[in-house]
Amino acid sequence: MGVLNELREIGREARFATGIARAKPFQCLVQVTNRCNMRCTFCDFWPNPAARGEELTTADFRRVAGELAEIGCFLVSIEGGEPTVRPDLPDIVRAFAARHVPLLYTNGWYIDAAAARALWDAGLVQVGVSIDFPDAARQDRKRGLAGGFERAWRAIDELRASAPHGGRQVHVMSVIMRENLDDLDALFAMSAARGVGHAVTLLSTKGFRRGNAVDLPPAAPVSARLLELWRRYPHVRAFRDYFERMDAFLGGGAMPRCNAGVQSFNIDHVGNVAPCIEKIDHPVGSVKRDGAAALWRRMHGLPEVARCQDCWTMCRGFSQALGGGGDARGWLDLATRMRSR
Repeated sequence: MGVLNELREIGREARFATGIARAKPFQCLVQVTNRCNMRCTFCDFWPNPAARGEELTTADFRRVAGELAEIGCFLVSIEGGEPTVRPDLPDIVRAFAARHVPLLYTNGWYIDAAAARALWDAGLVQVGVSIDFPDAARQDRKRGLAGGFERAWRAIDELRASAPHGGRQVHVMSVIMRENLDDLDALFAMSAARGVGHAVTLLSTKGFRRGNAVDLPPAAPVSARLLELWRRYPHVRAFRDYFERMDAFLGGGAMPRCNAGVQSFNIDHVGNVAPCIEKIDHPVGSVKRDGAAALWRRMHGLPEVARCQDCWTMCRGFSQALGGGGDARGWLDLATRMRSR
C-alpha cells in the first residue's frame, strides 16, 4: 500500500472517530439492489426486486455520498439483495470511499480474484461473506442454491489474499437462529482457521415482511454462552454490549432507546430513506427528490421509532454501543475487535 493511500485511510478513520465522539450520525445501510441469485428463507428482499431502471444509479450514489458528508463521516454498509449482481459495484464503492467507510455484505457467489481486487482498489474497507452453517448441506439448503457453501469460502480466500490488510478486512457473517445456535462454536473455529474475522446478527422476525414459520430466533438465555465464545475467539467482531443485552431482548426485558433515525438510517435500492431496515415501509422521502441531510432531519423525534423494540440486529447493536458518543468499553471494542488494519 502506498504512503498516500495510508494517509488517506488514517484521515478517514480520524473523521469517523471524531464524528462518533461528537454524537453525529455515523451509520448508513444502503441496499443497492434487491436482486439476488439465492433464495434464503429468512430474507424478504429477493422476492421484491425492482426493475434495473428503477434502482439508484452510480451517479445517484456519488451525489448521495456527497450529501451524507455534509452531516458526517459514515460507516456505509453496502448490501442487497446481492450487491455483486451489479456490474458497477466497484464504482459504487468508490463513490462512498472518497469520504466514508464502505463495507460490503455478499453471499460470495460472484467473487473471484479479479472481482476482489477491483473492490479493494475501489477503496472497500471491509467485507462480510454470509455463512450460517458449518456444513454445505444445511448452508445450501437454507440459501436455496447448491454450491453456495463452497463458493462462499472460496470468496473469503480470494478476498483475504488480495486485501491490503489481509484477514483484518474480511469476515464471515452469520445470522443467529434457533437452528444454528449450537453451530456457532464450529463456525467461529472455521473462520479463525481461515485467518479472517467473524460477525453475527440476530435473526429479525418483527420488522416489515419479517418472520415466518421456518426461521426462529433462539430462546433465552443465550448471553452467557455467547460471551464465553466472544472471550474464547478474539476474532469475533462484536461489541460485548451486543451479547450482554441479547437475553433482555429475547425475553422481552428492558432495552435502551433505539438510535435509528438519529445516528443511523437506511437507504433502499430505489432511494427511499427510512429510520432503519426494519421500517423500509415507512420512508420519510427519497434521495431522488430530497437531499440526504434534509431527510435525516425529517426522521428526528418520530415516536414510532423512539419506542420501537422490534429488533436486536448487528446494525442496531453497533449504533447502540457507540451512540451518544459511546463509552469506554464501546471504544475499546471498536479499536480492537472491529478494526480493519
